[in-house]
Amino acid sequence: MKGGSLPMHSAAIMPSPVLLWRFKVLLFLVWGISCCKIGWDSVMRMSADLRDLFLYEAFLYYNPLLLVTLMVWLWGVNLWVFAQSSVNYAKVFDLDHTHLTYREIRKCATWMTIIVPTSMTAYLYLYSHGEVSLAASQPVILYAVALMLLIFPFDIFYLSSRYYLLRTLWRILLPLQAITFSDFFLADILTSMSKVFSDLERSVCRMVNRQVATIAWFEADSICGSHSVAIPLVLVFPYLCRFFQCLRQYKDTKEKTSLLNALKYSTAVPVIFLSALKYHVFPDKWTNFYRPLWLLSSVINSLYSFYWDVARDWDLSVFTRIFKFKNPHLCTNLLYGRIWVFYWVIGSNLILRCTWTYKLSAHLRHNYLTVFTIAALEIMRRFQWIFFRVENEWNKMTARQSIELSTENIPKEEDRLLGPAGHNV
Repeated sequence: MKGGSLPMHSAAIMPSPVLLWRFKVLLFLVWGISCCKIGWDSVMRMSADLRDLFLYEAFLYYNPLLLVTLMVWLWGVNLWVFAQSSVNYAKVFDLDHTHLTYREIRKCATWMTIIVPTSMTAYLYLYSHGEVSLAASQPVILYAVALMLLIFPFDIFYLSSRYYLLRTLWRILLPLQAITFSDFFLADILTSMSKVFSDLERSVCRMVNRQVATIAWFEADSICGSHSVAIPLVLVFPYLCRFFQCLRQYKDTKEKTSLLNALKYSTAVPVIFLSALKYHVFPDKWTNFYRPLWLLSSVINSLYSFYWDVARDWDLSVFTRIFKFKNPHLCTNLLYGRIWVFYWVIGSNLILRCTWTYKLSAHLRHNYLTVFTIAALEIMRRFQWIFFRVENEWNKMTARQSIELSTENIPKEEDRLLGPAGHNV
C-alpha cells in the first residue's frame, strides 16, 4: 500500500509544468521591470551634460554582449525551424549526437539575457551613486567570466560544443586545411558581427589601460579613442578571414566561383579604410576626393553582396520550403509557399545590405543608438539568411546523394553483355 500510494503522493506535491512556466515568466517580468527602473533612475541622477557621455560608455562595454545574446536567441530559432522541417542541420554541419539542440541554445540565451543586463544595471547604479571603482569592476568581471566559460577545459557546460566552436574559430583564423561548410558559415556570421569585435576591442583596450568609468578615453586621439587605427583593422579582419578562405577553396577546387566570392569580400576593404581616412586627412581633401570614393565603394559592396546572396547563396527555385514542417503548424500556414515572403526577404536584404555600410564606416559611428540599431538589424538579416543558406546546402547534399544512388543502380556494361544466362560462354 505504501508503494502504491507513494507515486500518487509525489505527483500531488509536484507543481504542474504550466504553473512553473507562469512563475518563471512572472519572475522574468519582475526582474526586467526592476532593471529598467533602477537603470532609468541611475541615468537621471547624472547631470545633463554628462548623461550622453555616460550612456555612450555604458553602451560600449555592454552592446557587444547584448548583440551576441541576440544572435544566440535567433540561432535557437533557426535550429527550432530546422528541427521542425526536413532539413537535417546536424548532417549539414557534421555534428555528432551530443550537439546542442534549440532547447539548450534557448537556456544559454535565457541566462545571457539575465546576466548581461543585470551587470549593466549594476554598472549604471554604482557609477551614478559615486562607487566608481565598483562600477568599473562590473564589465571587467563579466568579460572575464565569459572568457573562462568559453575556454574552461573541464567536462561541464557543454564541453564538446565549446570545443567545436573554438576549433572552428581556429580553422577560420588559419585556413591551412580544406574549408568545410561550418568554417565559412561561421566566418560569414562573423562578418555580420564585425561591429561587435570593434567595440570589444575598444572595451578591452580601456580595461587594460584602466580607463573604465573614467574620461581618460574622451580624447579622440588617445590610445583608446575613436580615431584609433585599431578600429578599421578590427572591422576588416572578419572579411580578410573570409577572403583567404575563398582563396583556399580555389586552391582545392579550381572553381572560379571562389575567386568571385573572394572579390566580394575584398570590396568591403575600401569602404572601411576610406571612412577611417576622414580623421587623418585635411577636411577639404576628404570632402572633395575621399568621400566620393567612399560612396562609390559602398554602393559596389552593397550591390555585389546583395547579388551574391540572391543568386549564389540561396536557391530561389525552392524558396520557403524550409517552413514546410513535418507536423501542422501556424508557421507553415503563414510562410510556406507565400509569395510575400519572397518579396520581403529580397527587399529587406537589399535595404539592410545598404544600411550595413553605415556600421562599417568609422566616421559615422558617433550616434551609438543608431549604430546599435543597425548592428542589430544586420544580425536580423543574417538570421533570415541562415534559413535559406542552410536549406540550399541541404538540397545540394540530398541531390548529390540521389545521383550517387542512381549511378550505383545502373548496371555496368559487362554485366549487361553477360546478363542473359543463354549467352554465357
